[in-house]
Amino acid sequence: MSARILIVDDDRSIRRTLEKFLAGEGFEVTTAVDAPSAIAAVTPEIDVVLLDLGLPGGSGFDVLTALQPRSDAPAIVVITARDDMGSTVKAIQLGAYEYLVKPVDIEHLRTVIKRALESRHARAHLDQFVSRAAAEPQAGVILGKSTPIRDVWKQIGAVSTTRAPVLISGESGTGKELVAKAIHSASADRERPFVAVNCTALAPGVLESELFGHVKGAFTGAVADRPGRFELAGKGTLFLDEIAEIPLDIQAKLLRVLQERTFERVGDAKSIQLEARVIAATHRDLALMVQKGSFREDLFYRLRVVEIGLPPLRERPGDIPVLVEGLLAKINRDLGKTVRYVTPTALARLQAHAWPGNVRELENMLTRAVVLAKGDVLDETLLQLGDAVASSAEADAGGSLPTLREVERVHIIRVLAHTEWNKRRACAVLDISRPTLDRKIEEYGLANPKEPK
Repeated sequence: MSARILIVDDDRSIRRTLEKFLAGEGFEVTTAVDAPSAIAAVTPEIDVVLLDLGLPGGSGFDVLTALQPRSDAPAIVVITARDDMGSTVKAIQLGAYEYLVKPVDIEHLRTVIKRALESRHARAHLDQFVSRAAAEPQAGVILGKSTPIRDVWKQIGAVSTTRAPVLISGESGTGKELVAKAIHSASADRERPFVAVNCTALAPGVLESELFGHVKGAFTGAVADRPGRFELAGKGTLFLDEIAEIPLDIQAKLLRVLQERTFERVGDAKSIQLEARVIAATHRDLALMVQKGSFREDLFYRLRVVEIGLPPLRERPGDIPVLVEGLLAKINRDLGKTVRYVTPTALARLQAHAWPGNVRELENMLTRAVVLAKGDVLDETLLQLGDAVASSAEADAGGSLPTLREVERVHIIRVLAHTEWNKRRACAVLDISRPTLDRKIEEYGLANPKEPK
């Protein structure tokens, strides 16, 4: 018997298109047009549901909520026009197998359905991704529209429903602490403390005391009992930023804490139960450090139960318009300014820059530009950027000459800015066809600043 798929969408043309495609693939297909009929149509025989979020009589979230407790629930693939972090995290928390944004590539959908059917037969494995709490995350939104950022949203939704240790990796300035806070805020323990420790900011001699606390008289200067960060985190989250900087002797003690779930204050024999969830982050290659003997292998695997990798900003230039919009709103609010418009030339220069400091560098540069801006427009004269090609080369090749791909990307960005994204004129300047230009725009993740986000 072939697999059965339920299509839930109030758009008749989308239902017919999907129904025709799936029938051609050999599936048995049924449809529903609103939330109540969708819930009623989900029988144990339904294997996969293709679910829109915007529905009459409720929403796709209502459907997810109704189906979540059922042991025989099908794999649910959300297909929606909502392209934002909050909806993605909430859908994954409510048990969605995948989250796809319209318009959906049919070949990708075919692959997703195949994987969803396979997962249907391994339901126990998916239970760890199901949330019993469907609250919206309260942390700051991680901005972007690129595939890597959407993947991060999905991972946040998945890991926030467990208390498994998480290792967040990525270059400096990519937003590792923001991701840690998003995981905490999306979890059932969001009201508990979030305690962050910057391991590079603490001298090795005081790190142990800072982490585990100490009792009066434990060492010179210990004039009173003091709880450590593990204790202060309680049942919340302890975030260990730049975990690679912890000395080997402290690594051994941290490993024991994670294994035994207990610790002692310095100078005390009384054990304290570890209740906090531990999230660690690093910009260094821990696997390489393990090979060199500067980081414990057993601690590495204990911390990396789940790993979330953050992409550098230079690999997702298409996210820069969204980031600029969000960061400007924050900077204007903080500084009492009203800079709301970025010229196409300025945005093109921002997209062409390599951003070795990633989002943090972008925010600092925008802050400076807003301070210097005379009105509500930010133009290229307010930016302190080196040559785009040279900057990209320095980030990717240690200051060597840029690759042909990098030169092409930067040149296309400049031509599009010069022609104000008139593709006919841009094609004439570049001497390429319109399909080739469209393919290059998609390949390099470029976005027209004048189009709605």
